[in-house]
Amino acid sequence: MATIIVNGTAHEVDAEEDTPLLWVLREQLGLTGTKYGCGIAACGACTIHVAGQPVRSCQMQLRDLIEGDEITTIEGLSEDRSHPIQQAWIELDVPQCGYCQSGQIMAAAAFLRDFPEPTDEDIKASMTNLCRCGTYNRIKAGIKRAAELS
Repeated sequence: MATIIVNGTAHEVDAEEDTPLLWVLREQLGLTGTKYGCGIAACGACTIHVAGQPVRSCQMQLRDLIEGDEITTIEGLSEDRSHPIQQAWIELDVPQCGYCQSGQIMAAAAFLRDFPEPTDEDIKASMTNLCRCGTYNRIKAGIKRAAELS
């Protein structure tokens, strides 16, 4: 048994210490907004925040958490979709199929903390999540719009 803090709430989870955090979130806590994409931390569909940093939850094991680490999933980014990234995504209709978008949003939210006035080059260099639909121009526009809203 381990206690983890997810979206501000402590949860007792019963999982082996080598269980990927992605599966704990989805299967034990029912937080299915975080998606499984590739399983090798390449695509970013599983991006969440741990202690404020974006991580690929498919490769982070339960044992990798440090006591007191706060985990934020897409469900915890804002209760009412009021986060500037979420507002921009809705306003600009960023997603196409939407599968990767929770990971894109979580990566973009962390990115904007470090780059509050992002350039195209900043976005291109830092946003490494993949989108099979190729909505990269809309993602870039969404990030820039979110920076304006922040």
